[in-house]
Amino acid sequence: MADFTLELNEDQKQVRDWLHGFAADVIRPAASEWDEREETPWPVIQEAAKVGIYSLDFYAQQFFDPTGLGIPMAMEELFWGDAGIALSIVGTGLAAVGVLANGTEEQIGTWIPQMYGTPDDVKVAAFCSSEPDAGSDVASMRTRAVYDQAKDEWVLNGTKTWATNGGIADVHVVVAVVDPELGSKGHASFIVPPGAPGLSQGQKFKKHGIRASHTAEVVLEDVRVPGHCLLGGKEKLDQRLARARERAAAGGERVKNAAMATFEASRPAVGAMAVGTARAAYEVALDYAKTRTQFGRPIIDNQGVAFQLADMRTQIDAARLLVWRASWMAVAGKPFTSAEGSMSKLFASETAKKVTAQAVQILGGNGFTREYPVERMHRDAAIYTIFEGTSEIQRLVIARTLSGMQIR
Repeated sequence: MADFTLELNEDQKQVRDWLHGFAADVIRPAASEWDEREETPWPVIQEAAKVGIYSLDFYAQQFFDPTGLGIPMAMEELFWGDAGIALSIVGTGLAAVGVLANGTEEQIGTWIPQMYGTPDDVKVAAFCSSEPDAGSDVASMRTRAVYDQAKDEWVLNGTKTWATNGGIADVHVVVAVVDPELGSKGHASFIVPPGAPGLSQGQKFKKHGIRASHTAEVVLEDVRVPGHCLLGGKEKLDQRLARARERAAAGGERVKNAAMATFEASRPAVGAMAVGTARAAYEVALDYAKTRTQFGRPIIDNQGVAFQLADMRTQIDAARLLVWRASWMAVAGKPFTSAEGSMSKLFASETAKKVTAQAVQILGGNGFTREYPVERMHRDAAIYTIFEGTSEIQRLVIARTLSGMQIR
């Protein structure tokens, strides 16, 4: 019989326990403070860098875990600590994935180390795709990249929004339109190096949740980047655009754009983040239900509470299994023939919203106060059904994949 196991190996267990300890000892004690301050928790990021969590080497090790479980396991533990601080620690990863998904080996080796810096000089990076009028509707993107052949430079103009680390990042990865006639197929990704003239931070958003993570607009005004900052290179871009034009003329198959390639690779990781937040809220609610007494007995003695906790745990475990399946499929090179990546993100994010709301309900009035962390967890969980593809977009992706039709 072929070997099959859902058990983590010893190395994975050691990494999990190490991350859990960091989340419990460093992230959680700081969570309330940085949520209230609504600022990037630089001291915590630096501490993560000093112990080796915020580093290219750590994420590379997890990314190349042959089981595919390294990244989701890491995300779950860090976000179990606190979603806002954890997103500040891992937010650079989305930009790194953008380079990994679209860049050459030379670009990967050059730019990703610069995104993290060193423990003594921590840097962050930003992935810039969404725009004021182009979130889920990527075909409406207006940021333009025009090639100046004489200088071998690309000139970028436009405004990006909802960018994690936007404006404060050392390196920005920007998705822009290079051929407007091709819609979403005419997009490309660019590295904007540190200190590039014309890039500035626009509005910084005051958010409902994940408030320790910096989210802002990024304004691009005649930003010039060298030709080698086009991810994948111009020759590859020209070939891809030519194929897209041919297929468009023939009414042929769709071509994935640069932003979608990044999101597709990161969706199971976002699902793991949601699992971590849901698990944290469930554990608080379970402990509270065991110790809180009403009418002379712990409230968990009541089926109305106990059954909620049973459902919460079941949904969390189911969400984790979907995330692990998609992560394993990705590393094994198995295609998402049923949109398994979107399934994992959809179910886990909806689970996080539901479970954190149930946790608030179980704690009653206490759950509605900032004296208990479930209030913050509930606010944080709202983002999972929105960023990197809303739940509605995930359902659309799944439905289109299953039916083979362009459902609208």
